[in-house]
Amino acid sequence: MFKKILIANRGEIACRVIRTARRMGIATVAVYSDADARAPHVLMADEAVRLGPPPAAESYLLADALLLACKETGAEAVHPGYGFLSERESFARLLADNGIAFIGPPPAAIAAMGDKIESKKLAQAAGVSVVPGFVGEIRDTEHAVEIAGGIGYPVMMKASAGGGGKGMRLAWSEKDVRETFQSVRNEAKASFGDDRVFIEKFIESPRHIEIQLLGDAQGNIVYLGERECSIQRRHQKVVEEAPSPFVTPEMRRAMGEQAVGLARAVGYTSAGTVEFIAGADRGFYFLEMNTRLQVEHPVTECVTGLDLVEQMIRVAAGEPLGFTQDDVTLKGWAVETRVYAEDPYRNFLPSTGRLTRYRPPHEGGGVRVDTGVGEGSDISMFYDPMVAKLITWGDSREEAIDRQIAALDSYEVEGIGHNIDFLSSVMQHPRFRAGAITTGFIAEEYPEGFAGAPADEGRTEELAAIAAAIAAVRAERAGLIDGQLNGGQLVPIEWVVALGGVEHRVDCQAGTALVDGKGLAIEVPYVPGQRLIEATIDGRPLAVKLAVRRSHYVLTTRGRAWEARVRRPSVAALTRHMIEKVPPDLSRFLVSPMPGLLTRLEVKAGDRVEAGQPLAAVEAMKMENILRAEKAGMVKSVSAAPGASLAIDEVILEFE
Repeated sequence: MFKKILIANRGEIACRVIRTARRMGIATVAVYSDADARAPHVLMADEAVRLGPPPAAESYLLADALLLACKETGAEAVHPGYGFLSERESFARLLADNGIAFIGPPPAAIAAMGDKIESKKLAQAAGVSVVPGFVGEIRDTEHAVEIAGGIGYPVMMKASAGGGGKGMRLAWSEKDVRETFQSVRNEAKASFGDDRVFIEKFIESPRHIEIQLLGDAQGNIVYLGERECSIQRRHQKVVEEAPSPFVTPEMRRAMGEQAVGLARAVGYTSAGTVEFIAGADRGFYFLEMNTRLQVEHPVTECVTGLDLVEQMIRVAAGEPLGFTQDDVTLKGWAVETRVYAEDPYRNFLPSTGRLTRYRPPHEGGGVRVDTGVGEGSDISMFYDPMVAKLITWGDSREEAIDRQIAALDSYEVEGIGHNIDFLSSVMQHPRFRAGAITTGFIAEEYPEGFAGAPADEGRTEELAAIAAAIAAVRAERAGLIDGQLNGGQLVPIEWVVALGGVEHRVDCQAGTALVDGKGLAIEVPYVPGQRLIEATIDGRPLAVKLAVRRSHYVLTTRGRAWEARVRRPSVAALTRHMIEKVPPDLSRFLVSPMPGLLTRLEVKAGDRVEAGQPLAAVEAMKMENILRAEKAGMVKSVSAAPGASLAIDEVILEFE
């Protein structure tokens, strides 16, 4: 067994590998860019080596610098995590040539499966069903239009060397291909150093299902069941679960056997994933093989009881698998959500900044958090926007989902935009809970964007009671009312709570609250300064995050933030006459919706533009975002040029 390994990655996956290595008694070496000098993975490891400046091309993608770090520290093996160099054949070969083990598949297998065009040809030869499409090299946009028309719309354009949702666009028409083909090539070049793109038929109402594989150098290969990854946004996975509510035992066996057959055909060892797309008829087609550990591997670990990182390390050290296919059993259900630094209330735009508060849910009892940040960490524009992965397990799918909702309620993140409310909304959605999902779920169920999870009348009444209880405690502490607070009991006082466009009359009693005459048994163990309240309503727990503003409270729970204005009845009567302040009109400006790099400007002063016309492209967190005109108009002036680093809401151009 290895005595020391180097983790050629950052963030939560680096922390994940370090935890397993430590449990196995293996010393670890972290690497970092200047942006990550004080990151948790650096502090966790036994040693750390600086690679270079923040851009990945000048740090985490420098194979020679990683090799030098191995030699300087005496690391015998390298775990690449996912992303960066994890699927770079040349990196695995460089390590092998220098006597350092690569904790992953052989270079030849990476080469065979790493190119999506060639992998489809190999899959066909191995008897694996594939999606119809064009797997040759596409010369330019006109060639892409010709190919897409021949296949028949809709089509999917994908980077040949891609992964993680980067370099992918869905085209419903020739217009879509003409507008976005070059963006796909640009993203592919920026993320993977390879601008080749292929086009395939898009399967409508598809489900994304993948098979986890493990293989050793002795020729043993097993499949560990499937994961459903159909909840995606912009082809990037948001929610994963194991097993799939769609897959039957017969379908699982057929997919697993095809995946194993493909792995055998390329001499695969270590952990890997074969991704399929499945139609409503349960027919399935090969998409790609990821020759690395997947982001969503924890759900497989939860239902199989295996540590996939440990298995990878043991295989790389020459050990055989300690079990056979007959030993693999699936127990219970696991769900994973990806907590991203993005703002769902602003069309999921990336968010950067400092985590001024970061308190993940308590682990244990079916809750697991894989994270690579801490309070005070900076979320940088240079890397992927994922903050953490929240994984919950239960005996049933319903139990795993309910635990996920409760854990999201208690997840405290401040300082950046994040998608926790959106994740909770998905978990509560009737269609998701029924398992009737496809890769179009988010686009279909949130066509106008996200404005918070819906709440019924009962929820608003509960929040009104909690807001009144908080106000009572704060008023008593401030000496504004008489009474004693004893063990969370409420002093008798009447409030008017404006919440959700409705005014509720709340009478706080000892251990109860009358909301519009309806009695609720309520416990609100709150003290001023507390930001997470573990309330109990009629015997049911409800975690509520609290932010105290000058004139109101913000209560966040179950995927929605509510403004609650709590006043005594006499004051509430007067405030109804206050004049509302109207926000300024910014429709004359095109502003950057996020911090990023202005990569393209499609118009100039004096140009006439139409609604929906592309105006500019801003790159942030490895994604290129096209900004379009909201309505027809004339460009009056341009304030930024391509290559400019933009701040959030910085003006790019002004309209007449």
